[in-house]
Amino acid sequence: MNAVTRLYDLGTPLARAADMLQPLLLLALRVYIAWVFMKSGLTKIDDWDTTLYLFTEEYSVPLLPPAVAAVMGTAGELLLPPLLALGLAGRFAALGLFAVNAMAVLAYPALWDFECPAAIESHLWWGAGLLMLLASGPGALSLDRIFAPRR
Repeated sequence: MNAVTRLYDLGTPLARAADMLQPLLLLALRVYIAWVFMKSGLTKIDDWDTTLYLFTEEYSVPLLPPAVAAVMGTAGELLLPPLLALGLAGRFAALGLFAVNAMAVLAYPALWDFECPAAIESHLWWGAGLLMLLASGPGALSLDRIFAPRR
């Protein structure tokens, strides 16, 4: 038995374990990202005057009036997270939240403050997680899997 075959035989149980954990990890990722965006949306509706002020004075959303951008961003942060957490229209929710996240990164230059890199790093990690969910789907522990079994 050569070294490659031995490595493959060693990796097979690890690959099986990873395959078994994948649905739980995708669920955890979905719930975490949904929680982050939902919390942000709830903060926005908690003080709508401040939200409108921020969209008018701080954020520079291109092509949209500030009030429209505030409503659209808040709606995305409140409507898409439950879908993502449940895995219902999971890829749609991931794509929508990816767009909300990308717009936040583009519209709020203070995120790029290199003296405090944690802010932009969080957005980059959320974006990477959403791209992974977009590519892989919400996983076996999702309503998508129940309502639309493998075609």
